[in-house]
Amino acid sequence: MGIERITSYLAGRWQDGDGEGARLFNPANDEVVATASTQGLDMGAAVQFARERGGALRALTFAERASILERMRAAMHQAREALIDAQVLNGGCTRSDAKFDIDGAILVFAHYAELGKALGDKRILADGEGIQLGRSPRFWGQHIHVPKHGVAVLINAFNFPTWGFAEKAACALLAGMPVIIKPATSTALTAYKAMQLLVEHSGAPEGALSFVGGSVGNLLDHMNGQDILSFTGSAATGQKLRSHSKIVASSIPVNVEADSLNAAVLGPDVDLGSDCMQLFLRDVAREITQKTGQKCTAVRRIMVPQTRVDDVIAELGARLGEIVIGDPNLKEVRMGPLSSKDQLHEVHAGIARLKKEAVVVHGDPDGPMKLVGVAPGVGCFFAPVLLRANDSWNANEVHSHEVFGPVATILPYSGKAEDAAGLVQKGEGGLVASVYSDDRDFTEQVTLGIAPFSGRVYLGSSKVLEHALGSGLVWPQCTHGGPGRAGGGEELGGLRGVLHFMQRTSIQGSRPMVEQIAGTKPA
Repeated sequence: MGIERITSYLAGRWQDGDGEGARLFNPANDEVVATASTQGLDMGAAVQFARERGGALRALTFAERASILERMRAAMHQAREALIDAQVLNGGCTRSDAKFDIDGAILVFAHYAELGKALGDKRILADGEGIQLGRSPRFWGQHIHVPKHGVAVLINAFNFPTWGFAEKAACALLAGMPVIIKPATSTALTAYKAMQLLVEHSGAPEGALSFVGGSVGNLLDHMNGQDILSFTGSAATGQKLRSHSKIVASSIPVNVEADSLNAAVLGPDVDLGSDCMQLFLRDVAREITQKTGQKCTAVRRIMVPQTRVDDVIAELGARLGEIVIGDPNLKEVRMGPLSSKDQLHEVHAGIARLKKEAVVVHGDPDGPMKLVGVAPGVGCFFAPVLLRANDSWNANEVHSHEVFGPVATILPYSGKAEDAAGLVQKGEGGLVASVYSDDRDFTEQVTLGIAPFSGRVYLGSSKVLEHALGSGLVWPQCTHGGPGRAGGGEELGGLRGVLHFMQRTSIQGSRPMVEQIAGTKPA
């Protein structure tokens, strides 16, 4: 296979930047698979084009916008195998992990297509019931949601090149807002191929879809107060984007999904051979290793009662030791490489920080690895590592630094619900926390203790053993995001996700007029 050239779709046409630009690699063998450049491209013209053409998308009803999303779903489903191949090539994912990303994007488009059909022939949405503002119902108030007259700039992380933009784009397009999609350049090949499909098959109005295949350049300089910026990535980059002069000056809404030290809590009632323990071990092992631990929802901290620590280390270590690592194209391989040399360096550096407060109890971050189908000395491979904190309450690095790879730390605790919740809280905000217990009182106490610090709480028990799909799965029906360190943002959540891309306005006046505008006039 030759080296592919990734171009940008801006101002209604595919455009190539100057020079070679960035090189994209296959992290399993270090070969260059693509190049991408946006040098010389006019980002201001691209933003203006999308903004000016936005009226065509806003003029459509929710049902008509839903048809666009349905065609997107169908196009991606039709090309599913080709997209999986691209992600294996450029992301180093096993086919199973690549499917997780591609199918997640398809699921999101499907969900919001159905939601749009249900909303029907409306273009705006009433928010709640009308309000009597005067002595009589003659003077009336009503909140409504209307499409913004701007563009949604969607900057995504390297780990989910399709699902990452789909969960933002589906909501924005259904809300009537054009999107400019900017994937992380290092793994942009899959997003590029997906975008080619969407441009060709979606039937979206001109200007509704734009794609930046490389550096974002000065795009943010051209945003205004009707625009929205949605970002997934590191907390440091999120802070940098939030402090951008144009973002601050124009009060542009910014939605951030950032670092997250997600936690899994094992209850003191869970015996070694119980169904709940098997669920805990299965889920945690998968969350450490799926996509080589490069998931925003991966488990990083594991709270285990003191009496169960040795058992959990032995059992979880045995499961991690069974993971076959190597060429992601091979069927027997269950974990591929990290996405890049930079990621490999960061994981090694991160473990060095954790080892100041914890000891390695499984794996050897500096030792040899048993790899399948890989030539010696190439690739970005890293075997799973499990650590145990020396002092759970004072393990400040463990509670503050995320190692974005197949790495997790066990934090022993007393077995009391308040202690488990307190340790989770030390992460200062996460996307998801999990509680594994059949003790309802313990589960309730921990859940209420960690909910203010978590975007989502996943409850594992023997009752859901055959039904639950793990804490790492993000459902489009439920909100995704988290407070504090996790970025303070929120995505998806059914209709909630759509409303993030609309303006809530209060209409006040004569009740018949208000109800006519809001579409709430009784039949």
